[in-house]
Amino acid sequence: MTQLDDLTRHLLIGVLVIATFAVLPVFITQRYLLGEVIVFFIWAMVAMNWNLLMGHAGVFSLAQMLFFAVGAYGMAMGVTFTGMSVWVAIPIAAVSSALLALIIGMACLRLTGAYVALLTYAIAEMIHVLIITDTECFTLVRNNCQQLFGGSTGFSRFDDFGFRPLLKKHWILGNYYTVLAAFGLTIFGVIVIIHGRLGLAFRAIRDNVGYASSRGIDRKKYQVVAFALSALLTGLAGGVYAAHYRFAGPSLFEFSTLMFILAMVVVGGLGSTWGPLIGTGIMMIVVEFSKEMGDARNLVLGLALIIFVVVMPKGLVHLASNAWRKVSHDRQETKADS
Repeated sequence: MTQLDDLTRHLLIGVLVIATFAVLPVFITQRYLLGEVIVFFIWAMVAMNWNLLMGHAGVFSLAQMLFFAVGAYGMAMGVTFTGMSVWVAIPIAAVSSALLALIIGMACLRLTGAYVALLTYAIAEMIHVLIITDTECFTLVRNNCQQLFGGSTGFSRFDDFGFRPLLKKHWILGNYYTVLAAFGLTIFGVIVIIHGRLGLAFRAIRDNVGYASSRGIDRKKYQVVAFALSALLTGLAGGVYAAHYRFAGPSLFEFSTLMFILAMVVVGGLGSTWGPLIGTGIMMIVVEFSKEMGDARNLVLGLALIIFVVVMPKGLVHLASNAWRKVSHDRQETKADS
């Protein structure tokens, strides 16, 4: 199968996935369930982009939730302080995430492996600390003191997508299809990157840096590009998250959230195309059934991550792919014998 055929096949699968979710509200009308699907869209966007960076470009970064938070905070700050439209603030916030990623990438990607993970996590934690220790009043919002970066309480009750006055009690449908549009943009963007020339360069660097360099592929240049593209779409996810929930706060930096997204990528299949979506669905189900466990829920996430890393390091997609190939091989042998 040629590269073009592979790209076309995955784009057609993407169209089918988006079409399926587009008709889902016809069958699911409960606001809670539609809200859960919206959450799935948002976390799947983050997981797909982390998989692009770590699974395909080979950059073990722990700054993904930082870029998500920049998208959320950027959107919230734009709307709160300048009064700009949500529809303008979200793309600006996404671009801000990409610009921050360029700066961090040029600094961190001089290193490799675990050093990149440690440095990116340290930068994310440093920004987290700066935010929660911001106590100085920047301006008054609804007669309440608002810090520049939100402080320990963050930003809340700002404008959302604006569907409440238009759609009344059906406003969730407006949010649903808006986030679905961002989800679709992410799917097609990631597919084009992964199965295009950039994806080939990313995987060449991931698999054999020496060989890739001998073919004229600059490791640092291409990994910085992967860093920025991943951050752009992750920032978009953060922006739509903030607009949907009308909230952006320090909880976005929590380590448990980072582990939750990482578990999605690992369970689904690191380095695959559709693994992050499958992993997101499975981990959301796990979290839903463990809600009453309180803090012990993090233990469940940790155990799931450990089990898959040890038993199935390539995730469920790889396992299903191997099973399908075995079934196909057995069928071919049966036909040959007959």
